[in-house]
Amino acid sequence: MFGRAPKKSNNTKYYEVLGVPKNASPEDVKKAYRKAAIKNHPDKGGDPEKFKEVAQAYEVLSDPEKREIYDQYGEDAVKEVGGMGGGGGGGHDPFEMFQSFFGRQNGGPGGKRKGKDAVHALKVSLEDLYSGTSKKLSLSRNVICTKCTGKGSKSGASTMCFGCRGSGMKVSIRHLGPSMIQQMQHPCNECKGTGETMRDEDRCPQCKGDKVVQEKKVLEVHVEKGMQHGQKIKFPGQADEAPDTVTGDVVIVVTQKDHPKFKRKGDDLFAEQKLSLTEALCGFQFALTHLDGRKLLIKTNPGEVVKPGSFKALNDEGMPMYQRSFMKGMLYINFTVEFPDSLTTEQCRKLEGVLAERELPQLKDTEIDECEETTLHDASIEQLKRKDAQARAEAEAQEAYNEDDDMHGSGPQCAQQ
Repeated sequence: MFGRAPKKSNNTKYYEVLGVPKNASPEDVKKAYRKAAIKNHPDKGGDPEKFKEVAQAYEVLSDPEKREIYDQYGEDAVKEVGGMGGGGGGGHDPFEMFQSFFGRQNGGPGGKRKGKDAVHALKVSLEDLYSGTSKKLSLSRNVICTKCTGKGSKSGASTMCFGCRGSGMKVSIRHLGPSMIQQMQHPCNECKGTGETMRDEDRCPQCKGDKVVQEKKVLEVHVEKGMQHGQKIKFPGQADEAPDTVTGDVVIVVTQKDHPKFKRKGDDLFAEQKLSLTEALCGFQFALTHLDGRKLLIKTNPGEVVKPGSFKALNDEGMPMYQRSFMKGMLYINFTVEFPDSLTTEQCRKLEGVLAERELPQLKDTEIDECEETTLHDASIEQLKRKDAQARAEAEAQEAYNEDDDMHGSGPQCAQQ
């Protein structure tokens, strides 16, 4: 089979490098390689030479034919007969092996890793969340160069950067004091973090060897009725492109701006209204302009007294419920009563007999015709507290859900138009 019997040499080294016994199963070998490769990878601050040894050991022990030769005749026989990294032709780059092995673990198409998501905040008004709207975003992102199809060179050839051994990163040591050092990782300045080099005259004229070019695109973001502050809208595969990478998503985070009149809690709206003492005791009416421009006629029944700090509620005048916009929450109005700073002796005498006559700014008939009739009913503080506690619990649950998403990507820069 060999022409001549190879010289027998050490056949335990690779098992020791991976930390497995000679009778280890293929699955045990794979698990050991994964653990050792992560520990020793230069990107994680590991030793490049140790990482190379780990990759060579896995290359042999994961191949049944090579493993049998190694077990009988040792490392030299494998190099002489089968070829492997560090020997003659047919060797494998350990960094490519690492990317291939762990790419499969990531489950991407073809073993590709997924690129980072690009996260951007979209500021919208409460009116936008009430009625729904569309916003246009100008997007600038990297796309694969069409001229070189992402190779970076005219010939498609490139060589591994010797400065970083193809990892794209370098590790430097800084002495902080006696027996104290700091290990820092930074992109390789020789290959600019790409892990490979090419001749200047062979660089692609369109991307200048960067493999990607910038593209501008306009995304139309549809904000649906009832969306919440912090809710996400995803555009799959619209983040930065990169060779051998599954393109990440553009993630738009809806951010609600403060409103001068209304506050939102869940699906409910809250508004404050100041009343004079006379209005609180003798009645009032006023027009409340809603978020969609409608005017609501707010008034009390004859003889009704409004106490300071009390709430009144309107059914079905709160926020539309997300994806159930035909249903709405409540609109609560919190009344505050403005008391006079002082009273004269004459005023006190009059009040002892009868309350002062009202001097109310009455609405005109034409203004009343423009308003929708409403019916106020009492709202208990306990009910509001329960709703507030429920809204906080839902917000905390949403926040916990958001933290599970990988929403800390970087990439395309968006500008709202």
